[in-house]
Amino acid sequence: MLYFTLKAALSGLLAALVAEIARRYPGWGGLVASLPLTALMAMVWTFRDTRDAAKLAALSQSTFWFVIPSLPLFVILPVLIRGGVSVWAALAIACAVTVALYAAFFAIAPRLGITL
Repeated sequence: MLYFTLKAALSGLLAALVAEIARRYPGWGGLVASLPLTALMAMVWTFRDTRDAAKLAALSQSTFWFVIPSLPLFVILPVLIRGGVSVWAALAIACAVTVALYAAFFAIAPRLGITL
């Protein structure tokens, strides 16, 4: 339980750090947020916990494929906000579109020979 708490605290600290950087310097915050830090932490934790390189490779490959349907969120959100949609509504719409794209990707990926 202590190990899980440590992982959660470090992961939460990273998220808080990104938010604090973004509050002061939006451009730098965007840069730090765009880094695959969460994925890297998950990969480190996974390998440390399992010592299974194949699981690490599968996690990395799945992460790559799931980045694709998540990218439109970062286009839709600012377009909606700049178009006058409230922040919370814009977030909800962008998230709903992202969920729909994930669902579509789950349906399409096997037909393309992509293993998730």
